Amino acid sequence: MISYALWSEAGGVGKTALAVNLAAAHQRHGQRTLLIDLDPQNGGASHHLGVDEERADPDVDNIVRHLIDRPNGEFEELVRTTSHGLDVVPSHNMLDSLETNLQRAQEMEQDMGGRFVKELQLRRVIRDAGVPETYDVVIVDPPATGGQHVYNAVSATANVVIPLELSPKGEQSLRGLEDTVSNLEADVDTEVGVVAVVPNKVRRTRMRDKYEEALSEVSYPVSPVQIPVREAMLNGAWDAQTTAFDYVATNDRPERERETLAAFDELARFVSAQFDVELTSGDLREDEEGVVA
Repeated sequence: MISYALWSEAGGVGKTALAVNLAAAHQRHGQRTLLIDLDPQNGGASHHLGVDEERADPDVDNIVRHLIDRPNGEFEELVRTTSHGLDVVPSHNMLDSLETNLQRAQEMEQDMGGRFVKELQLRRVIRDAGVPETYDVVIVDPPATGGQHVYNAVSATANVVIPLELSPKGEQSLRGLEDTVSNLEADVDTEVGVVAVVPNKVRRTRMRDKYEEALSEVSYPVSPVQIPVREAMLNGAWDAQTTAFDYVATNDRPERERETLAAFDELARFVSAQFDVELTSGDLREDEEGVVA
């Protein structure tokens, strides 16, 4: 199974839009794909895909109840299938207090002589639910902040895709990337594979060559494509609560946006190749072939 978390210590790098559209690109290639939204913020991947209407209901079963081993139902009942066929485990407001809930669950289990490792609960939930047998790809989208959301996402997937901007801030992140990943490994006590470093929200600037030079010095796999800024396309998809692929397919959009969709497709193929899974444009589902020129 291909599994990875979208991870960035910095906000504003387009992480959630990348997670949504990478998931869509995997699914377009016929891969059974599950996107797990661990971001407690309103307006995350769940809102993007129109599956967040129950996030404020305190009585509804949700991912946090499963993480603290107090579910109100089966894991598969959490999964929402969007109108374009993408499976999503939605976010919930209880994620705001995930740290506290995990701490209480740990203390209760220890009082009864049991063992409860806070960082390993999403891994347990995924394993016990048979997710590796059900899906080809699992993508987890935690918030940019650290803590148990990130720790669980990374422990469960053991791999990360790192989006960054080609900017002074992004260049600084690149320079310290190996130390940052090493610190994350220490936090989760797990070896973390960097599947891809992805230049995202790329603009044509005179400083771009400088940032690309810094990118060439990174010891991790670097995406063969850069995802350009496409605010009109991504904002339109956001407003329509759908993927960029679906938005472009159902609206009269310029050719450059289809080229960006092709970059998402190529990135999904590159990520899959890191897991020794070969995909080609010929793997696209028949109903998806005309979306990208």
